[in-house]
Amino acid sequence: MIPTGIKVRKASRCLELTYGDESFQLPYEFLRVQSPSAEVRGHGVGNDVLQFGKKDVNLVRIDPAGNYALKLVFDDGHDSGLYDWVYLKHLCDNQQTLWDTYLQRLNDAGKSREAQQINFKAL
Repeated sequence: MIPTGIKVRKASRCLELTYGDESFQLPYEFLRVQSPSAEVRGHGVGNDVLQFGKKDVNLVRIDPAGNYALKLVFDDGHDSGLYDWVYLKHLCDNQQTLWDTYLQRLNDAGKSREAQQINFKAL
């Protein structure tokens, strides 16, 4: 389950994981909204918190967590949750289904991937 390669692709804004001959590209936004943290997952079944407005989130740092996980730090301040090797492989193997489910949940909640911005007007 441990990837044989891990690359940060800044231009395409994704984390590339390689397992043998197979590579997966996980966009930063996908990783952020699928965070295994309690802040996102909640404290129990059915208590997850829908993440929205994360389309332009950036990955600013990756820290190893022993020999079993990565800690991803995002520019929106989110830095909790450890992406262990099993969970990262799960994200790779189920990316399209997880993404489709996420987009449907956003739609059902009337939320957007776009960040809410405050437009300032000069006086």
